Amino acid sequence: MRRRQSSVVESGGLMDKWKGKNQPSRMCLIASLSALFWLGLFCFHFSVLGGGSVALDTSPQLLQASFNGDSSNPEIEIGLEREAMVDNSSKHETPDPVQPTDENLPPPVKPKIKGRTTHHTKQTYPFMRALRTIDNKSDPCGGRYIYVHDLPPRFNSDMLKECKTLSLWTNMCKFTTNGGLGPPLDNTDGVFSNTGWYATNQFAVDVIFANRMKQYECLTKDSSLAAAIFVPFYAGFDVARYLWGHNISTRDSASLALVDWLVKRPEWSIMGGKDHFLVAGRITWDFRRLTDQESDWGNKLLFLPAAKNMSMLVVESSPWNANDYGIPYPTYFHPARDDDVIIWQERMRKLDRKNLFCFAGAPRPDNLKSIRGQIIEQCKNSKVGKLLECDLGESKCHSPSSIMQMFQSSLFCLQPQGDSYTRRSAFDSMLAGCIPVFFHPGSAYTQYTWHLPRNYSEYSVFIPEDDVRRNISIEERLGRISKERVKEMRENVINLIPQLIYADPRSKLETLKDAFDVAVDAVIDKVTKLRKDVIKGRKDDDFIEELSWKYALLDEVEATGPHEWDPYFSKPKKDGKSVSNS
Repeated sequence: MRRRQSSVVESGGLMDKWKGKNQPSRMCLIASLSALFWLGLFCFHFSVLGGGSVALDTSPQLLQASFNGDSSNPEIEIGLEREAMVDNSSKHETPDPVQPTDENLPPPVKPKIKGRTTHHTKQTYPFMRALRTIDNKSDPCGGRYIYVHDLPPRFNSDMLKECKTLSLWTNMCKFTTNGGLGPPLDNTDGVFSNTGWYATNQFAVDVIFANRMKQYECLTKDSSLAAAIFVPFYAGFDVARYLWGHNISTRDSASLALVDWLVKRPEWSIMGGKDHFLVAGRITWDFRRLTDQESDWGNKLLFLPAAKNMSMLVVESSPWNANDYGIPYPTYFHPARDDDVIIWQERMRKLDRKNLFCFAGAPRPDNLKSIRGQIIEQCKNSKVGKLLECDLGESKCHSPSSIMQMFQSSLFCLQPQGDSYTRRSAFDSMLAGCIPVFFHPGSAYTQYTWHLPRNYSEYSVFIPEDDVRRNISIEERLGRISKERVKEMRENVINLIPQLIYADPRSKLETLKDAFDVAVDAVIDKVTKLRKDVIKGRKDDDFIEELSWKYALLDEVEATGPHEWDPYFSKPKKDGKSVSNS
């Protein structure tokens, strides 16, 4: 508009000159004013409408802010815009719009200016508003918002009303009380703290996690702001009630209904469900039925096409599949305050541990590959080993006090495979400050990559199962570890305690992150990275799902080459079934 302003100034100057002279005839005055009018109109036409130096601002930043209904602060997304656009500065060209990278994602929206056709404008996606909150430093929840689906009660709360049906062997009604923690434990033996201890069932994560989510500080009712979307479906409780004596139609019913409900929601269409996650307090194999034969185990939730897009957090994941992630089993300890955790950690540091190692469990005589029999024999024959047998009727293994007392009195706690790779006992032992001894990488190292250090030797000991089968002495192997090294490892275990436990779902820790916090942060990071990859047009075409356990252990720049755990996961899927050497 500068040219137009200069013409006005000139006009003012002419008028001043006329005032200083004899008045011209009326006709001359009219002619002069007319000429000035047409001169100004001519300049305006060529400078503004003709594409001169003054033009409408069609920058990507302004367009993006306008599209999302927020033109007051377009610079909030500058960092994101720079990251999203290809660097073509040497060519001085606007980059081509980024194309969608997945058939499940909606096509990007092209911003438009009414009455004009804009070229060189950057495409945008429905999740851009959520990403821009990351750059808003004044928002403590920027980039961390969670939207929770308001599911029909048949998918969660109605199951708790029928708590007696949730398990064929256990009355789950008492274990669903207190937000899923179960009844409080008394401390008559002095093993626990005075508060925060409950008789928690190992499969209760569904309700614990959902109730913890209600206390999450960055919940939002605006799904366009969400960094991730939580689906509060009690998948573990659902499958548990139908595992025995029910046909596959009954076992699959709720899963199919859930997926049908989700895909009709507008939130689903944003990323085809790739920003959704749910939690199940059971092992992944309960949701991976391979066939539709009635004799086959579990339901097929994790094999449903829509569910493959979601992230499912389970207490044991599959090393051959990429849509599930391992989270800790719940322990007996659910603190309400940071001090409860800190005091417990200090107490575990000061304990006098008389046993070199211990084991709590039962043999597996029907499993010829199980090493539990050999471990039990070594415990019985060792003067520095402690055994808590779990197959003798009213066993002390059902007593949290007896279990925790043994773990607290031992330096090392043996954690072989059970009916599956993992067991709750590993987390109970670490809560007691006892160094876990694993015999298969699938029991921890390839499972809980969000919650445990990649360098497993920092906090645990690994003894291959084949060594035990060859009758190596566990006592001798552990006895060779120096006292200084044992002290370091035990300190590392004790430092891990906060992120391995679930805080009381009716409260929230102030400065410490518990297992819930670690899992939610990891999900958000996963979704955020995926969204940024979509914007950049980046897609990992070389990803091999059957090697997914390797990707979790490697840095992004590393290739999935040979790994020390290869012999334990060397057999790929066969006819859709996952098999390993163990």
